[in-house]
Amino acid sequence: MLPHAIAEDFAPDWAAIAIVILGVTAFSVGQGLTYPLIALVMEGRGVSSSLSGLNAAVFAAGLATSTLMIGKLTMLLRGDRLIVAGLAGASLSLAAFAAFNDLWLWFVARYALGFSTSIIFTMSEAWLNAACPDRLRGRISGAYGAGMCAGFAAGPLAIPLVGTEDGFAFALIAVYVAFVAFVSVMLGRFARTRPEAASARGLIDFARAAPLLLLMVLAFGYSDIAAISTIPLYFVARGYSENFAALVVSMVALPTAFAQPLVGWLLDRVPRSLVAVASAALCGASFLALPLLSGEVPLLLAISLLGATSFSLYTCALTLLGDRFRGGLLVSGAAAYSLIYAIGSAAGSSSTGLIMDWSLDGAPILTGTLMLVFAVIFAIGLREARR
Repeated sequence: MLPHAIAEDFAPDWAAIAIVILGVTAFSVGQGLTYPLIALVMEGRGVSSSLSGLNAAVFAAGLATSTLMIGKLTMLLRGDRLIVAGLAGASLSLAAFAAFNDLWLWFVARYALGFSTSIIFTMSEAWLNAACPDRLRGRISGAYGAGMCAGFAAGPLAIPLVGTEDGFAFALIAVYVAFVAFVSVMLGRFARTRPEAASARGLIDFARAAPLLLLMVLAFGYSDIAAISTIPLYFVARGYSENFAALVVSMVALPTAFAQPLVGWLLDRVPRSLVAVASAALCGASFLALPLLSGEVPLLLAISLLGATSFSLYTCALTLLGDRFRGGLLVSGAAAYSLIYAIGSAAGSSSTGLIMDWSLDGAPILTGTLMLVFAVIFAIGLREARR
């Protein structure tokens, strides 16, 4: 059973909120750029697909390592300084991609990038919830989600402008992230709040206290990766052009960014559990509608709704995290979100790919059905939690 919400009404710590949103937007731009850029550069250098995939797996290993170490890290360094350290580590990792061509160094840099990324996101989400009162929590979480989505969407669009040669794109992003780290230090002087340290057993304690919130993030991870990685292949297999498939990815990301402030407003106006249930149900219905639609415009509208409602689950989970937890458990909860998202995305990419090999329409039907099941579970579980 989840702890009851703690009623709080205080002035928002706008300096802390600015640091968090600025930092996560900056790094999501960098991550959105480097994900496809690293793959393209490695392919251009003749690196095998298996090694390229292993390089991406090393990034995930870095994420997992720092997530599991978050309790010890918060004991060693104050939360706001950890965010700056994560941004600095990310900048150095990106600079290494620009400065060196040795493949083994790219593996080291990718691991360090993953390690730094997890610190940035975990501590940012904890600090965001500590810095805002409950009456504004949904709207601020929506602004945070919008910045993250917009950054991920903008990153790939920069590749045609900066190119893939000579490491210029990596160097540019490294300087950008370093600048954001500097601005964060300056703004930090005006912040009134700090993310607290997490306990060594924080992840376990949070998992026991909030399994439903973790299930919400699991559902988001599953549907998010299915939308981004599998659905474009689904449309190509149905006979649509590769340009249309690429447009599908943009239609997942951009409307999602615009929708999150509205979702945040709803979270502050109506019962938050109702928004979570509706998001899962609409996401499931959107997936189930795909095999029934044929025109490009109806399909793009369904994809837009699918992306917006899928990410809304994370905005809901982030808002409920701050609504129901305080102190070190905020940090532990954000770290647990990172781990469970990785599990959900791995399950989504593997299962939908396998199902699509067996039945083309099976992938959206499976994902849609699962999301409707999640909606029912959320409705039952959140109702019990309020008792």
